[in-house]
Amino acid sequence: MPKAMFEDSRRQLRKAALAKLSQLTALLTTIALVIAPVPALAQESKGPPLLRDTEIEQLLRDYTRPILRVAGLEKQNIQVAIINNSAFNAFVADGHRIFVNYGALMQSQTPNQLIGVLAHETGHLAGGHLSKLREQLARAQTQMIVAMLLGVGAMVAGSKNSNSGLGNAGAAAIAAPQEAIRRNLLSYQRQQEENADRAGVKFLTATGQSAKGMSETFSRFTSESLFAARGADPYVQSHPMPAERVAALEELARSSPYWDKKDDPALQFRHDMMRAKTSGFMERPETVYRRYPLSDDTLPARYARAITSYLHGDPRSAQAQIDALIKAQPQNPYFHELRGQALLEGGKPAEAIAPLRKAVALSNGAPLIEMLLGQALVASDNKAYSQEAIGILRAALVREPEAPLGYTQLAMAYGRKGDFAEADLASAQAAFLRGDNKTARELAARAKTRFAIGTPGWVKADDIVAAKPMQEQK
Repeated sequence: MPKAMFEDSRRQLRKAALAKLSQLTALLTTIALVIAPVPALAQESKGPPLLRDTEIEQLLRDYTRPILRVAGLEKQNIQVAIINNSAFNAFVADGHRIFVNYGALMQSQTPNQLIGVLAHETGHLAGGHLSKLREQLARAQTQMIVAMLLGVGAMVAGSKNSNSGLGNAGAAAIAAPQEAIRRNLLSYQRQQEENADRAGVKFLTATGQSAKGMSETFSRFTSESLFAARGADPYVQSHPMPAERVAALEELARSSPYWDKKDDPALQFRHDMMRAKTSGFMERPETVYRRYPLSDDTLPARYARAITSYLHGDPRSAQAQIDALIKAQPQNPYFHELRGQALLEGGKPAEAIAPLRKAVALSNGAPLIEMLLGQALVASDNKAYSQEAIGILRAALVREPEAPLGYTQLAMAYGRKGDFAEADLASAQAAFLRGDNKTARELAARAKTRFAIGTPGWVKADDIVAAKPMQEQK
């Protein structure tokens, strides 16, 4: 072979090897993202886009508590986190949290539909599917790397010996195992989904609940995805083919003695209020009024319209609507919370204090509402409230230690008192939780100079200076 042709052939083989390596990297990256979507997102946005609300979180806790108990996970401190995403989705990304999009809250018409989704995700947790999938991924990585090294070795040997046949064989040695390993991984994921379905139905039956909502939800997804799935290769799907999965799930769900059991009316009302609240805060006013027209005089409809009015409309009209809600249910802490929040965000923090105090009392000291009260006390510009705000905020942060808002307001309260060491420390803690590690370390370093060496404040500041970034801890 002429030298020029030999060099060209070697360059082509090298290019092919690099291309196969790139495909390998892309495949492994895709699988990693499927396994752990939240940490990947956290690296880009310095934390998942979470939504926090006491009323909705309490309802979700009430939904999951009996399921976690029969699944043997009651003492594992499993939390349900709400993702700021309008698509219907729920997933687990670690062993301690179920993530659910607010779109799933909105689109679940009954408690049972949402509970069914949560039961399915609990099946993943109870089965240890994440850790098992990571083990499968680790084995796949090893297999792919070995195949790549053997293939590249053959390609290099072929280029040295001017043997294009050996080089092509090396390229095939890289490509073929990749496809087989990919199919094995996807097959394993499909099996996990089927196992989670069965576990979810088992948990619902053990708690005396129907699995009809779970079946209805997946059946709806089947109808929506049937056209897209038509002709698809069932061996390259990460979930079971929709029609087959739903048929198996419905058969299993119908075998439960609770198939026709309805949701408790009181629970349905709370669910309807949750959906209305989510709509009011997350959707455009015109969408809210389409869902909840003025002709709808139910409490959920009035709740949604009151929220969208305070966010986008006339503050006086909003306050009148909120006051009417309070008159209808004087002991509802979330109506008082809404009144205080509307006043606070409307530039009237002093007027917000009274309804927020009422909301704290009626909610038995819900920490997120306590933080809102602390914010009102700080924003009222009355130094006499500073010490009270510090006490309230510190108590709330004991129960909600990962809430940046609480530390931000605490920093402001300490600043008003002239306690700049504690103010710097609280600001550093807020920055750290937001993922702003540079600012956190700078503020913590300054706080260390203000505290006496070895005091609790100095130690906390030193911990932040030496700590790994939040995304590295996940």
